[in-house]
Amino acid sequence: MTPKPGRLVRGSQTGRPVMALLDLIGRRWSLRVLWELREAPSSFRQLQTRCDEVSPSVLNTRLTELREARLVEVSEEGYRLTAQGRSLGAELLKLSAWAEDWAQEISNPEGAPAARPNSVRQTGRAAKA
Repeated sequence: MTPKPGRLVRGSQTGRPVMALLDLIGRRWSLRVLWELREAPSSFRQLQTRCDEVSPSVLNTRLTELREARLVEVSEEGYRLTAQGRSLGAELLKLSAWAEDWAQEISNPEGAPAARPNSVRQTGRAAKA
């Protein structure tokens, strides 16, 4: 069943929207599918190849869930992100930049913040993920 706000989801009995989202994108291959669709629509076969040959049944399940969640849609060009899916992608880029800063911080034994020229905070744009 596709995780949706207001329903019981993995890790939460409240059905809070953030918990439903984390359940959805935390499923095998969900984030990868969203990531691969961020730049251009893709056919099922192209998407399968770009996702390291994920099994067709798993890809089909993830695409169904992402379509039910209104993050992915089917167009003449293939599968593509909806406006909401593109908005999530922009937020994930911010999260990626945050994770880079975090990785630097926890790898620094002295605890001093390391300079990150590619971070959103220092350059105003997201680092490549």
